[in-house]
Amino acid sequence: MDPLPLLQSPFFTVGRDHRHLVVRLLAESRVLSTCPVNGGLRRDLTQLFNHQSCEPAKHQERFEFITGKGPVGYHSHVCAELGLDPGSTAVLGTAATMQYLGIATRAHADLSVTAIVTAGVTGNAGCAGEPAAYDESGGVWKRTTTEADPKAAGTHGGTINTLLLFSSPLSESALARAVVTMTEAKTSALFDLAIGSRSSWRPATGTGTDQFAIAAPAAGANVRTWTGHHTKAGELIGLTVREATLESLRWQNGLEPSYTRSLFHALGRFGLTEEHFKSRMEALLDAGDHALLKHNWNPVIFEPQLASAAYAYAAVLDRILCGTLGFAAAHEALLNQAAIMAAGLAARPAAFPTFRAELAGELTPEDSTRDGALPAPAVELACRAIALGWRSKWRT
Repeated sequence: MDPLPLLQSPFFTVGRDHRHLVVRLLAESRVLSTCPVNGGLRRDLTQLFNHQSCEPAKHQERFEFITGKGPVGYHSHVCAELGLDPGSTAVLGTAATMQYLGIATRAHADLSVTAIVTAGVTGNAGCAGEPAAYDESGGVWKRTTTEADPKAAGTHGGTINTLLLFSSPLSESALARAVVTMTEAKTSALFDLAIGSRSSWRPATGTGTDQFAIAAPAAGANVRTWTGHHTKAGELIGLTVREATLESLRWQNGLEPSYTRSLFHALGRFGLTEEHFKSRMEALLDAGDHALLKHNWNPVIFEPQLASAAYAYAAVLDRILCGTLGFAAAHEALLNQAAIMAAGLAARPAAFPTFRAELAGELTPEDSTRDGALPAPAVELACRAIALGWRSKWRT
């Protein structure tokens, strides 16, 4: 079956069927990609191919099929599905569906830049520099962590794949610099949505399986030699990649800005999960208040004043853990933000001093100075602040 046409330009065409996205290059091109078989810098490729290789979770049969084929065998297999020459095709794979891709095009003068992104982050988001789960030696992958160490090992499922297409030629150095600008734009989209790492308290910078392919005509007038922020080429890269990444995450994961005001989105990377929060509310509230909370769950966890205070609480925690604020200041800073959470949920801003006094014993200076252990007592303080605010909302 021929892919459904999506885009056409003098340099490329884009088509999609249910699981495959094909970019056909209409002129000799410089291509830089992460393709395991035809990756690196090439000038002999005529197709760029992104596809859904498996379902996001528990697709063991497909995993065994892919690993059984090996990189070269699987590359040939997926190219054959659409009748593509494996020798002239760069292949990207993901668990995300091709029907949730994001596409953005921006232009300036003779230069047009198009970003086509498939994205998922709910299982695999991480921050560069976190402990790795695998090492490769002699072509064999070995685990460096155990399943009992989930924070170090992380979870899998979720990838951001980016196809970046230029209408005018780039030098080889500009092509390489485009990778930097593209990656920063992708990360800025994650920051816009406050995506947290699944392996630590840090904001996510990407996922552990992100891939890309960049293509530009190999010849032509007005060759761009730099694609950093200070150039229009860099600006167009940043705009298109961020826009396409946000659009794909909106469809694949339902990540819209209004959705991310959730209490768990704000503080989940510190350990405030929905399961933990439910357990603590049951313990901290009497039966009547707890029943009322359960019946009004979404209005509470998405409450705007609570959400804004939770994000402020997260920002203070970030600054403490990154060293901007000393641990000597942590106790007062977190206590102040916790009292604002309670006052926001209770809709009683004038009661801030009362709430702060009541919470004063819940986080001790010693809790705030135990480097590396701070998130746990900070999460407990947040839970107690929310319980206090909820108990106080309808009481005079």
